[in-house]
Amino acid sequence: MSREMMGRVSSALRRAWRARFGRSARRRGLDRGMTTSEYAVGTIAACAFAAVLYKVVTSGAVLSALQSLIKDALDAKF
Repeated sequence: MSREMMGRVSSALRRAWRARFGRSARRRGLDRGMTTSEYAVGTIAACAFAAVLYKVVTSGAVLSALQSLIKDALDAKF
């Protein structure tokens, strides 16, 4: 299938999906954004990811690797 034909097919599928589900979702009120509980869960997940990332970056192995990388960069000969 040519790239142009694939583009036409995907455009037609998008239009058909929007025609079928777009209006009905708006009618039923499903497109109103996130609720407070969803924001809370997202915030907790982001904080947990930040804590894990902080622990990884401040671990001994990563710190020594970063220090050697910086030392090698500063000692580079031009």
